[in-house]
Amino acid sequence: MAQFQEVMRQQLESSMYGELEKLLSRAKGAEAEVSKKDFEGFRKLFHRFLQVKGPSIEWPKINRPPEDSIQPYDKIKAKGLPDNIADSLNKLVVVKLNGGLGTSMGCKGPKSLISVRNENTFLDLTVQQIEHLNKTYNADVPLVLMNSFNTDEDTKKILQKYRHHRVKIHTFNQSRYPRINKESLLPVAKDMAMTGENADVWYPPGHGDIYASFYNSGLLEQLIAEGKEYIFVSNIDNLGATVDLYILNHLVSQPNGKRCEFIMEVTDKTRADVKGGTLIQYDGKLRLLEIAQVPKAHVDEFKSVTKFKIFNTNNLWISLSAIKRLQEQNDMDMEIIVNPKTLDGGLNVIQLETAVGAAIKCFENALGINVPRSRFLPVKTTSDLLLVMSNLYSLEAGCLTMSERREFPTTPHVKLGSSFTKVQEYLTRFESIPDMLELDHLTVSGDVTFGKHVSLKGTVIIIANHGDRIDIPAGSMLENKIVSGNLRILDH
Repeated sequence: MAQFQEVMRQQLESSMYGELEKLLSRAKGAEAEVSKKDFEGFRKLFHRFLQVKGPSIEWPKINRPPEDSIQPYDKIKAKGLPDNIADSLNKLVVVKLNGGLGTSMGCKGPKSLISVRNENTFLDLTVQQIEHLNKTYNADVPLVLMNSFNTDEDTKKILQKYRHHRVKIHTFNQSRYPRINKESLLPVAKDMAMTGENADVWYPPGHGDIYASFYNSGLLEQLIAEGKEYIFVSNIDNLGATVDLYILNHLVSQPNGKRCEFIMEVTDKTRADVKGGTLIQYDGKLRLLEIAQVPKAHVDEFKSVTKFKIFNTNNLWISLSAIKRLQEQNDMDMEIIVNPKTLDGGLNVIQLETAVGAAIKCFENALGINVPRSRFLPVKTTSDLLLVMSNLYSLEAGCLTMSERREFPTTPHVKLGSSFTKVQEYLTRFESIPDMLELDHLTVSGDVTFGKHVSLKGTVIIIANHGDRIDIPAGSMLENKIVSGNLRILDH
């Protein structure tokens, strides 16, 4: 049986390689060179995908991380800062994961170009933050954007507007991999085109691709030559992921033999974060455990807030020389995420992906730091957008900070219904963003609009039944209220 499976595996691999060669033969010039490197990475991933049998995790072998492997942020902060923090900043590069589109919020183009606060986009805020650092400390921290083929062109156009800012901006592209027919396990693509019927046969293979594509771009080598030592990587839609000088100082002040090559910022789980990846000890190494790797029988245990108390924010600090070493020695090992999709025509495909944090086990002296929740402020939905646009936060030098006038540090729980999903529609439903300083919980469902200067406090639930409409009048104050049915107050 095992012999038969091995023969089948070899045949599948051979067929896949034959198809990739056919595709490559149709690529021209510079595209052929880039595609060749991309396909090399895809081949390795596909080979491992065929080898893997069953879950990559044996549940009984999971242990809690040792006490000293996840440090409290306060302990890192207590070390203070040296006088020459500019020297440390000059060793740093900020990398933002910028491969995503704004489709889940009803927007076309890169998500980073959505306005989130006072007409500022995610990208504007990022540039403002780094420029402020460079000016304040007379430093030279560059910004690197990892684009995908979906976001590269639009992002590069917009970068013109930052030419006179005090930030050097570089870009490189994630790989482009072919989606695989779920039945035949062969590529769906017929040629290298990315338009027309070929528009959805390619995909960027997850942010774990950062290591290979950064290395292949030549930018990694260039930054090392410029004296850069660490990158701070985060999702561009996480508005809490600013450069933290205490974490940076902790990294660069370690003695050479004990240099920490990888720091993952984690934060305490709440009920809203039960699906987030967590850190475990496995085979003597710190390792990221994602929900996709958990055997079905243990999913509830994984979601438990008591057993797995922290989750990965995807704010990562990584040594550049270590990335170079691991790439050159072919020692970068990340679990494969098999992501099933259905294309518009109904065809079932799979895409093979990896996650950037999964490489933590490959690096020396890796560490988790349990940071305050304020460093995790992702904007994935218009419910998140409402929070960051409100008076809960103040904006200074591109950084959002919780208003001192809010009496407790947690953010309210906001659930906006499907009428608010798309940004354009969401914006038309608020004449101005309500006062939310004293809000705990907001649920809105159905056809609801808000007038100017509305104030929401405590728990507010507003439900317009199908066919009904609720207009919250200008100047209203709703405190611990349920509003349902049909409410329209007309001016006359």
